Amino acid sequence: MNEPAFKMEWISQICIVVKDLDKSMEAYWRIFGVGPWRVSTLGPETATELTCRGKPGSFHLRIGQASIGELALELIQPLDGDTLHKEFLEKFGEGVQHLCVRTKGFEEARDRMCATGYQVIQSASGTGVTADGAHAYFDTAAELGVVFEMSSPPTTWRADSWYPAPPTEA
Repeated sequence: MNEPAFKMEWISQICIVVKDLDKSMEAYWRIFGVGPWRVSTLGPETATELTCRGKPGSFHLRIGQASIGELALELIQPLDGDTLHKEFLEKFGEGVQHLCVRTKGFEEARDRMCATGYQVIQSASGTGVTADGAHAYFDTAAELGVVFEMSSPPTTWRADSWYPAPPTEA
């Protein structure tokens, strides 16, 4: 039996692209009690490098993330510029756009995926408060039915705001 191109250890996040982040966070809170949501904006001001489809990126995404156990639910509202999220919203409407796999040794894992023929179709680096986070999306939708994201999360996440309120310290 052949070895896998990339050994997936766990899926850390499910992402749903939405038209209205505030409305969506409120609904998940009201119906399921999912929250608190950490809200941030990803763009040139909050990352050192953005790319989309092999070109330098100039876009903004408004992102809400909440934990459900060890899984993160991420809601993304495209604001401006060309992104995979905007393409998805225009083609399919709101829905699950990608799954995320966290990895140690991000660069090596990314390069291994690329070596197997899966191209990076969007990426960001220099994310988080200390600019040590990175992620890359791979062109897996045709074969797997969903885009896969590989992530090396930042040591400290940015938070522009929280919904409905910041988490309380235990």
